[in-house]
Amino acid sequence: VQADGTDGNCITFVLHDEDHTLGNSLRYMVMKNPDVEFCGYCITHPSESKINFRIQTRGSLPAVEPFRKGLNDLMGVCQHVLNTFE
Repeated sequence: VQADGTDGNCITFVLHDEDHTLGNSLRYMVMKNPDVEFCGYCITHPSESKINFRIQTRGSLPAVEPFRKGLNDLMGVCQHVLNTFE
């Protein structure tokens, strides 16, 4: 993961070797946070396997925090689905 941006409230994370599967589900989890003003992603080109994932927060909350929380929440959901399936 690379983080691009000088403002801590608005950062574009570059996720290598990922596609819509992670992008859309992570965007959903991050947008559940009321401190997030904007969250979106795009795939730079169909032949490249990387995502530009952008988060903009309200106030002084750094964009890294909802990104981490979204990843942790998504891992929790996946673990619950796996446990239920088993």
